[in-house]
Amino acid sequence: MAHLAVNGGPAVRAHPFPSWPVFTDEDADAVRNVVLGGKWGSTAEGCVQTFERQFADYQDARHGICVTNGTTALVLALQAIDIRPGDEVIVPAYTFIATANAVLMCNAVPVFVDIDPDTYNLDPALIEKSINNRTRAIMPVHFAGLPADLDRISSIAIKHNLSVIEDSAQAHGARWKNSGVGAQGNLGTFSFQSSKNLNAGEGGIVLTNDDELAATTRSLVNCGRAQDGLGYSHYRLAGNHRLSELQGALLQSQFKRLEAQTKLRSENAEYLSTQLSRIDGIDPTIVPAAATRHARHLYVFRYKSDSFGGSSKSHFVEALKAEGIPASPGYSIPLYRQPVFTDHRFGAYGSAEASEIDYGALNLVETERACQDEAIWFGQSVLLGTKEDMDDIILAIAKIRERRSELSS
Repeated sequence: MAHLAVNGGPAVRAHPFPSWPVFTDEDADAVRNVVLGGKWGSTAEGCVQTFERQFADYQDARHGICVTNGTTALVLALQAIDIRPGDEVIVPAYTFIATANAVLMCNAVPVFVDIDPDTYNLDPALIEKSINNRTRAIMPVHFAGLPADLDRISSIAIKHNLSVIEDSAQAHGARWKNSGVGAQGNLGTFSFQSSKNLNAGEGGIVLTNDDELAATTRSLVNCGRAQDGLGYSHYRLAGNHRLSELQGALLQSQFKRLEAQTKLRSENAEYLSTQLSRIDGIDPTIVPAAATRHARHLYVFRYKSDSFGGSSKSHFVEALKAEGIPASPGYSIPLYRQPVFTDHRFGAYGSAEASEIDYGALNLVETERACQDEAIWFGQSVLLGTKEDMDDIILAIAKIRERRSELSS
């Protein structure tokens, strides 16, 4: 093979992978119709309510409540189960910061637990060690779109009388034992932020099969009003977190292609995993049998530097990008090492209990290893390419493996 592109050789690939978002005139027409219709707010029957029913049904939930974004969805889900100041919520340390921030924004305490190295999801075997009399909930993240082990997590929650809130921000269409995620805990939340597999620029939704939690959440979304949303009677402290009709229209339009896109991502990811697992030093994350559909918001594999002459993850990613493959090293540090935690920059939301924790002293082994040494991602739009596009990824990684002596150490 030719020299690595990072060292001046020819790149495997010179043209881009599919861009994101995917949109057509149909999307523009959907929003245009709302604009010209003059009904832009979602306080009555319209696009938002129709989409709520469509998406809830898609994920096997009885109720869907749209909100302004995924972080707000998490905050409102916590408020719906009546999280109080000083309560503890178990979260993974390898995820986007919104998961832990939502806990802090309820004046509660995020308790970080390590991940399973095979899946990068919250490790159920470690959860019970972190449960005490202040623990109120477990918040598993379906990281990259791969369902967390909902059987074991639910069993632990029932044993200790805890709520389960599924952070499904990356898991549109994912299924655990052929049932939609986000509808198997007490509540589940999704994001429609611009990078997500289903997006409207921003937005989110809370799902639940519990009628009472649904009514509470709807009230929290709509200024504390009763579920009918009418009048000036306000029953709880709450803000306005309603989604607009313009976003609802765009989500309805985008939703029409979600299933086909999900199937394509799945096919390409499975092909990649089969081929990449044959390359020494490349270990795709494992999909447990009970995870009957991985949403593939990210394609994630583990890089083993020993098989690449000891070269660091950062040098491998640099080499892969030079070959025309848009690889990401993922999260560079665990959540608990973010300045907001190490310096207790909690502002008005910092409970005394959270402020007493020395987050900087934490050292969760698998999370640290994923951040520093192993985890490498491809974004979901890469998986919307052709089989030939996947072959370019495989060829580039094989090329780097073969010419590993050229990598910086």
